[in-house]
This record gives sequence, C-alpha cells and structure tokens, in this order.
Amino acid sequence: MKLAIVLLGLSVVVMAIMVFQAVRQELNLRNLKTRIVENSAEVKTKEEAIVEAKNKIQELKTKLASVNTKANVEKKKTDMLEAIIKLKADHDDVKKKAGGDIQNLKQQILDRDKAICAFADTTKEEARKLCGISEAPK
Repeated sequence: MKLAIVLLGLSVVVMAIMVFQAVRQELNLRNLKTRIVENSAEVKTKEEAIVEAKNKIQELKTKLASVNTKANVEKKKTDMLEAIIKLKADHDDVKKKAGGDIQNLKQQILDRDKAICAFADTTKEEARKLCGISEAPK
C-alpha cells in the first residue's frame, strides 16, 4: 500500500509538473500571439508611413519638374527676346545702309540724267520729260 501511495503521490507530482508546463507554454503562446499582433500593427503603420513618404516624394518630383520646365521656358523666352532685339538692331543697321545706298543710287541717276541732258535732243518729248523741260525750244 505504501508503494501505491508513493506511486499515486509521484503520479500527482508528475501530473502537476505537466500541468504547470502546459500552462506556462499556453501563456508563452498567448504572449507570442500578442507580440505578433502588435508587430503586425507596427509594420502596417510603418508601411503606411512609407507609402505617404513615397507619395510626397512623387509630388515633390512633379513640382520640381514643373519648376524646371518653367525655368527652361523663362530662359528660352529671355534668349528669344535677346535674339529679337539683336535682329531688330541688325535690321535697323541694314535699313540705314540700304537707305544710304538708295540715296547714292538716286544721286547717280540724277547725275547720269544731267549728263544725258547735256547731249539730248530737247526737240523730242521723251528727252524733255527726262530732263524736266516743259516746253520745246524754238
């Protein structure tokens, strides 16, 4: 009987140890599950923050591209205005030179006409028109 009591006591002790271990493992599992849920929530929060940061970066890139485009347009506009001013200045120079050439050619024509008038027959109407004589000489 003593043996039965010892075996029963030993069985109860082993059973208590096994229950203790089972409870301990169950508590560890609950703790791990809780940590997994917390970590998942933290990861989700960080992923959302990363997505927001990517969106902000994309917006900034878009704004930067539009600013760069505007700066390039302004630079091209300035270059075009400078080119137009230069062309106007060149045009004015060419116009002045052409005006001088025209005056020179007119003077040459007048000089030639005067030289021709000295030898032209003023009895003919064409010669009188060329020389600016209104009446035929008598």
